[in-house]
Amino acid sequence: MIPLSVLDLVPVREGGTVGEALAVAARSARVAEAAGYTRYWVAEHHGMDGIAGGAVSVVLAHLGHATRTIRIGAGGIMLPNHNPYVIAEQFGTLDALFPGRVDLGLGRAPGADGRLANALRKDIRAASEHFPQDVVELQARFAGQAVAGVPAPQAAGAAVEMWILGSSLYGAQLAAMLGLPYAFASHFAPAMLDQAAQVYRERFKLSAALDKPRFMAAINVIAAPSDEEAVYLASSGEQSLVALRTGNPGRLKPPIGDYRMGLSAMENATIDQMRAVRAIGSPDTVRRGIEAFLERTQADELMIATSLYDADAHCRSLELTMEALA
Repeated sequence: MIPLSVLDLVPVREGGTVGEALAVAARSARVAEAAGYTRYWVAEHHGMDGIAGGAVSVVLAHLGHATRTIRIGAGGIMLPNHNPYVIAEQFGTLDALFPGRVDLGLGRAPGADGRLANALRKDIRAASEHFPQDVVELQARFAGQAVAGVPAPQAAGAAVEMWILGSSLYGAQLAAMLGLPYAFASHFAPAMLDQAAQVYRERFKLSAALDKPRFMAAINVIAAPSDEEAVYLASSGEQSLVALRTGNPGRLKPPIGDYRMGLSAMENATIDQMRAVRAIGSPDTVRRGIEAFLERTQADELMIATSLYDADAHCRSLELTMEALA
């Protein structure tokens, strides 16, 4: 069976708090571990009222202490927002706390507008131009090298598994050149999925990290006892998608019956654009959807993105998805 992993945006639910979102994430990670998922990743987002996972390394420490064996990781760290030395220290420390369980997915997109760039005290646009060099610096620091004469003792020798993330061809090309595993963010940006996978595989160069390409694709999955219930539950994520695309992101809202009936043609088109990267329904429906996605992508691993308002339904979806494919 192909390795399955979980991507958690750590959503803050309408009427809830950041603390409650973090508690749900820990519970979800324990469920994923018990069900047999390989990795549990948290994505970096800032300045968004509905996402509690911005301090990724802190959240990962929380999840690491809540679990025992599942790999925990960043899916990912947006490196232009950070100093690579500090990221090396943080993830080296995580590896010391949770040996052999830590992944570091790295993205080039800043995920920040001008106001947030000012808040971060970073020239993010300039920093993004140094992304390849910063990735290489992280590799060197984990290998124990003192870059520019300055060591990072917390990072030296850490067994952190590095991934390049992307939603365009840039990340595919860099991952191939460096011989690193590559994860494509098809769960929200599916347009270049097939081309990126092809570029990565065709240009891959052997490295100390990998002797062959390792490609991960992300897919939105919601599993419930029936197709009808899954479609109903999915309306929470659909509300978030429409709100994001129309410039009004907020907290994760409760599901709405027949939600799409009240949408405009453009809003319905926004949701339909994601049809190829979704598997929503009963376990049988989800299995067929994931199998079709695997046949298309030939991915080596799958990252499951699931975001449900009800925490019980969220955890049940993770369990049903794994049962459907086991």
